[in-house]
Amino acid sequence: MALKHFELLLFVFVVEVLIFDFPVLVQCTTDANDVQALQAMYSSLNSPSQLTSWKSIDGDPCGESWKGITCEGSAVVSVQISGLGLDGTMGYMLSNLMSLRTFDLSDNNIHDPLPYQLPPNLTSLNLAINNLSGNLPYSISTMVSLSYLNVSRNSLSQSIGDVFHNLSLLSTMDVSFNNFSGDIPSSFSSLSNLSTLNVQNNQLTGSLNVLTGLPLTTLNVANNNLSGWIPQELSSIPNFIYNGNSFDNGPAPPPPPYTSPPPGKSHRNRTHPGSGAHRTPSSDGQPSESDKGISVGAIVGVALGSVVLVLIALLALVFCVKKYQGKEIDPLASRGSRPADTYYSRFSVPSGAEMQEPRVKNMAAVTDLKPPPAEKLVVERLLGNSGSIKRMKSPITATSYTVASLQTATNSFSQEFIIGEGSLGRVYRGDFPHGKIMAVKKIDNAALSLQEEDNFLEAVSNMSHLRHPNIVSLAGYCVEHGQRLLVYEFIANGSLHDILHFADDGSKTLSWNARVRVALGTARALEYLHEVCLPSVVHRNFKSANILLDEELNPHLSDCGLAALTPNTERQVSTQMVGSFGYSAPEFALSGIYTVKSDVYSFGVVMLELLTGRKPLDSSRVRSEQSLVRWATPQLHDIDALAKMVDPALNGMYPAKSLSRFADIIALCVQPEPEFRPPMSEVVQALVRLVQRASVVKRRPSDDSGFAYKTPDHEAIDSSL
Repeated sequence: MALKHFELLLFVFVVEVLIFDFPVLVQCTTDANDVQALQAMYSSLNSPSQLTSWKSIDGDPCGESWKGITCEGSAVVSVQISGLGLDGTMGYMLSNLMSLRTFDLSDNNIHDPLPYQLPPNLTSLNLAINNLSGNLPYSISTMVSLSYLNVSRNSLSQSIGDVFHNLSLLSTMDVSFNNFSGDIPSSFSSLSNLSTLNVQNNQLTGSLNVLTGLPLTTLNVANNNLSGWIPQELSSIPNFIYNGNSFDNGPAPPPPPYTSPPPGKSHRNRTHPGSGAHRTPSSDGQPSESDKGISVGAIVGVALGSVVLVLIALLALVFCVKKYQGKEIDPLASRGSRPADTYYSRFSVPSGAEMQEPRVKNMAAVTDLKPPPAEKLVVERLLGNSGSIKRMKSPITATSYTVASLQTATNSFSQEFIIGEGSLGRVYRGDFPHGKIMAVKKIDNAALSLQEEDNFLEAVSNMSHLRHPNIVSLAGYCVEHGQRLLVYEFIANGSLHDILHFADDGSKTLSWNARVRVALGTARALEYLHEVCLPSVVHRNFKSANILLDEELNPHLSDCGLAALTPNTERQVSTQMVGSFGYSAPEFALSGIYTVKSDVYSFGVVMLELLTGRKPLDSSRVRSEQSLVRWATPQLHDIDALAKMVDPALNGMYPAKSLSRFADIIALCVQPEPEFRPPMSEVVQALVRLVQRASVVKRRPSDDSGFAYKTPDHEAIDSSL
């Protein structure tokens, strides 16, 4: 009996464990970073009911089986939520999904530009059939495991982006049915495993030469603006569609008879029908005409090479004699007279026209903003007005304009077309063909020293690679007839400075929600410059006048990368007059050193402008309130004082909790010691959390405009902020 009783108790114990404890054992707590990223995505997608089990606060995606989520252990490895009619945006925390391999949001209604930071370890990315705009983000270049990429049937535009150097595992790419323009990127040649490429129905230009040598089995380039000859190497691709372009008639001409084919490549089965076959030696062993041609070509090449070597030796001798004479006349002639100020710009050429062999350390400062690791750095010597200038070749993705075309667009740079003015020159509205409007910055030649003028194209190259939805894009440039001009996209609603301080309609002002969104957008722009670009880009002139708002009140940061062109004289003046502008950090006034943390300080000042509606410096106020930072900082943690600081134009239409959190972020940014200021990525996350709390209650359509009208308090406050 005792034994049976023991067996019964054991049986009951096992049953209890299976019923009550086993679910606890199998339930998995999802990685906190994955949870945070999915919560942000859920909120950005407007918390759709289609995503069953998803939550914007708390939750366990793996343990609660969120719809479309697949996990391994505590890590989310797959998100597949295609064809659910999802609306909204993708969120800005996707880089937290470190273990994610498959990401499929295709066939939805997702809009806005692609986030510039995507899950870094993806093998499959499918965003086809949405309403995405902008361009491919540079973060794609770091996805070395990516094998499938599909962004077809969206509204993506600009050039595709030269971001494919490291994607050797990519086998399928589809960017069809978008608005991509420009040439096919040269980095396509690095896609050594690419078998399927669809780029049809875009506005691509140039030739197909970059695609030769790829192991393609399917290639569709139809309905673009491609031109030139179709390379013979592409004729053997089983599925090759190329109609709707401007290719030259017939196959590509064969190479000259004295040019031997590249080693290891046979052209036997790669010629277009009807093209002539290569000559071969005759059956009696005598050399053919082509063999004779090769011999003659080799002799001519040797002769020309000898002449070139002699000329180079003579030039080197003259160069050395002049250098020696220069040293005898003036021992300092080969040294730059400018002070070392490379900290002002991460891509300015070191000062001094040194007559020495190029040094890698010097060139590291002027490398492309985002150079692929495998890219070879090519150095050339260009003879400038001030001597031999070392320059690095880097592609310019912006369009080259003529002076004549820019004169036509701006009515010969007439006074009525002026829309702004800065330290480097005036900005004009440009009316281009087909109703296109651009902003043309005409740089005053007197503002550039000789060296800075010589480095203009290098700065243009760097600026042309800046791509972010909250940064004003450089669309073109002009260096004709001694002129230096920059062409930017036109942002319709003017600057944040003008809207805050010079709005004509006093009854209409930015709502609190719109101000938070402006802060978040510009924070993301600085985060991109500081933490995504390689090397980091210091803006050095961050202020509300350089934050432009589009028709939907989305912010666009202007003048990014222009620090490389700022003249030395202005740097000295700025150091002396730093207090007159109110945005500059204390360390800049003391030492002239400007870093990314100085940008963070300036960002905090702009946030104070958004909160108070006041200018950074206002001599019309009493002395104790003239400096916005000095007046506001002691009151940022005082709830009662904070309420009195808020912009009166808001008419009390703001939630107190959101105001307090906003002030906390400001206090961190404007700390006197730069080492205590947070990096911009932390500022972004703090603002994202603030916006997420606002998303718990859906924003009313009446607030979509971003403008708040003076109405009773209870009618205009999004109380969830």
